[in-house]
Amino acid sequence: MSGVTLYEVDGGVAWLTMNRPEARNALSKDLRDGLREGFIRFRDDPEARVLVLTGAGDKAFSAGGDLKEMAETQLKVPPPDFLPYLNRTFMLPKPVIAAVNGIAFGGGFLLAQMCDLCLAAEHARFGITEARWGRGAPWAAPLPWLIPPRVAMEMLLTAEPISAQRAYEVGLVNHVVPGGELREAAQAMAAGIAGNAPLSVRAGKALVYAAAEVGWTAALAEGDRLFEPAYLSEDAQEGPRAFQEKRKPEWKGR
Repeated sequence: MSGVTLYEVDGGVAWLTMNRPEARNALSKDLRDGLREGFIRFRDDPEARVLVLTGAGDKAFSAGGDLKEMAETQLKVPPPDFLPYLNRTFMLPKPVIAAVNGIAFGGGFLLAQMCDLCLAAEHARFGITEARWGRGAPWAAPLPWLIPPRVAMEMLLTAEPISAQRAYEVGLVNHVVPGGELREAAQAMAAGIAGNAPLSVRAGKALVYAAAEVGWTAALAEGDRLFEPAYLSEDAQEGPRAFQEKRKPEWKGR
């Protein structure tokens, strides 16, 4: 991978780091390409069960699109694959956690929004700043599903950022921690997920998104369908057996 993105695996947890701290991890073409490569690598990596996405340094997760590059290329409507969109472009079955270590504006907000879980440093801020620069945010369509519609409306229309604490209060962020503890907290959450039965974890992720698409009764039926492979797997027998034998389960993912 190029130096603008870094990929490493620690105990079943992959870390994908945006590495342009001098530019507040702005999403230049090489960084976007590196993210796409990193997501594919994680998808195909049998050793990695959870991915943590973060930014280098302590000032920015990502400031969003590279406005200088946009001006040079005279970018108009970005193509659908302009930025890897996990819930549309890749549909990764494995969980992804955003560890937001600073500002997450514009495209940086998009990246945090599209992850399955989100941890934020106390000094992090979240903003949909496109209206300030005459750009668009069609990717914010799922936002009223994540947070109250009035809050989403305010963020889109005012272009004013909100604090990590406010993001936590409205449900956009799962946990807020001191900046110096962010990596440890994200690794602990990811490792906990990685230690669970992989088929159950993947079905749980799929269920949450499926339920957003359908009504109550249909969601229950979809849950039955999604979890059936987990019930019928070897791991479904291994879990109770490990409990009975007072040992840690040895998951096979089948």
